[in-house]
Amino acid sequence: MSHPTITPTELSRELVAHPGRILLDVRTPAEFAEVHATPARNLPLPDVSPSTVATAGHGDPAAPVYLLCQTYPRAVAAADKLAAAGFKQPVVVTGGTEAWLAAGLPVVRGARKAVSIERQVRILAGSIVFTGVVLAQFVNPSFIWLSGFVGAGLVFAGVTDFCGMGILLTKAPWNRSPSATP
Repeated sequence: MSHPTITPTELSRELVAHPGRILLDVRTPAEFAEVHATPARNLPLPDVSPSTVATAGHGDPAAPVYLLCQTYPRAVAAADKLAAAGFKQPVVVTGGTEAWLAAGLPVVRGARKAVSIERQVRILAGSIVFTGVVLAQFVNPSFIWLSGFVGAGLVFAGVTDFCGMGILLTKAPWNRSPSATP
């Protein structure tokens, strides 16, 4: 589904012109705690729903709700969820937090460095592939299929921009720490 987009610079101007507008950062609490756009409120992607968006301060489904993540895909997924729930104007911030930083817009930086979901996917996928190869070599050749399965999953994620492993990792306890949310 296609959603309206806005650049970080355009959004910054929009938020000054309309101070009641809401910017939701759908990254994990740990990623948000590391660095986030100053006006953003954290609402992790798995938690995005009409009720949680209302709790975050956005009570009017007809008004724009601005969404950003690290780069782009999770914000699109959040926009899909909100559009399916009846929100009329979910707007995706192009380039996400990385583009916000590159534009030199104000951010809040935490003391702790988080490991992004993208890096966690690479670490986990690489570990599973390596384990599959070692097990195939020393235990049973059939374990090579473990590596093949992960490789196929990575190809699927690259082609469709849907990463099941990333979605599972957002639910991991270290990515859902309520103490990480300011």
